[in-house]
Amino acid sequence: MDKTDRRQAVRDFKERRTDAGIYAVRCGPTGETWVAGSRNIDAQQNSLWFGLRSGGHPNKAMQQAWNAHGAEAFAFEVLERIEAGDFTALGLADHVKARERHWLADLDAKKAVG
Repeated sequence: MDKTDRRQAVRDFKERRTDAGIYAVRCGPTGETWVAGSRNIDAQQNSLWFGLRSGGHPNKAMQQAWNAHGAEAFAFEVLERIEAGDFTALGLADHVKARERHWLADLDAKKAVG
């Protein structure tokens, strides 16, 4: 890859569109469900699983369930996709928080992060 191709690849990466969204993490053996919003829903599962595998996830209850039951017991589900292009940055953050509150109440779930 020459310099021009590399620059174009970097530019394309920076300009890519990402969707925000709301996701749920479920632990089968315990029946627990955690919900959170993300500004990049497509990268969220990888980020979440990395934190849990490394033992440093900020949600201690989720981390304990992961340690007790393993990755096989967990399911990641995208509940709602939100096209980021429809909002300003602040508007998107507010909308994601509002939709997160809706799903937390609807599923009687706990917050995954925060």
